[in-house]
Amino acid sequence: MERKKVLLTGGTAGIGRAISLLLAENGYTIFLIGRSEEKLEDLKKDIEERNLSEYFHFSLTDLTDLQAFEQQIRDWDASHGPFDVLINNAAIGFEGVCGKTMKEIEYLVSTNVLSYMWLAGFIGDRMIENKVEGEIMNIGSMSATTKDANSSGYVATKSGIRGFSEALRKEFNPENIRVTLIEPGLVGSDMQATTPAEEREKQKAMEMLEAEDIANIVLHVLQQPKRVDFCEIKIKPLKQII
Repeated sequence: MERKKVLLTGGTAGIGRAISLLLAENGYTIFLIGRSEEKLEDLKKDIEERNLSEYFHFSLTDLTDLQAFEQQIRDWDASHGPFDVLINNAAIGFEGVCGKTMKEIEYLVSTNVLSYMWLAGFIGDRMIENKVEGEIMNIGSMSATTKDANSSGYVATKSGIRGFSEALRKEFNPENIRVTLIEPGLVGSDMQATTPAEEREKQKAMEMLEAEDIANIVLHVLQQPKRVDFCEIKIKPLKQII
C-alpha cells in the first residue's frame, strides 16, 4: 500500500517531535516543518538511530516568514502532494498582553493561528480537488477552557483554534475529511519553564503528560474506521485538577 503522507508543523521538539517519530514508525511519510536548526539536527540523529530516514522530509522554516512558508508548502504539494494528513501543531507560549509590542503579538498570532488557518484551507482544498478522504488535526490547549490569568495572549490563540476547528469540521465533513481538535493539559516540552528533571518528577507524580501521550492519541485517531470522527479530545494528567 502507498504510504500516507503527513504534513506536520512544529515538528522538531516536544509534541511534534513525538508525533513524527511515532507515525514514521507506523509507516507514514512525514513532511516536517520546524524553525530551530539545533533541534532539527538533534531530531535527525534520533531518526537515523531508529532507521527511519526514508520516512522523512524536512524544512527549516519560520511560519511567520509568510512568503517562505507558503512557497515551501506549494513546492511540497507540487512534488509530493496531495497530502493525506495535516497536523497543525506549531505554537509558541505567551503570557499576558500587558507590556507587549504589536510586533510580539503579531508573531504570536501568525504562529498560533494564521498558520493553522491558511494550511487547513490550502491542504483542505487540495484534498477535495483530489478526492482524498483526509485528516486535519489541530493541536490546541486546555487553556482555552481554564483561561488562566497571566496567559491572555496564549489563551486568545487557543480559544480561536477551538472555534476555528468546530466550524472547519462542519465545512469539511461533507467532503469525507475528518477534523479533530486535540487539547492537551500540562505536557512536558520546551514550552514549559520546568527542567527535564522537574518534568520527570511531575510525570512520575501524574501531574504532567509526556509528549508521547499526545502522539499515541494522534495515532489512535488516524487508525479509526472512516465512519468514526473524533471531534474534540481533551487529555490532561490525572492529577492536574482543572
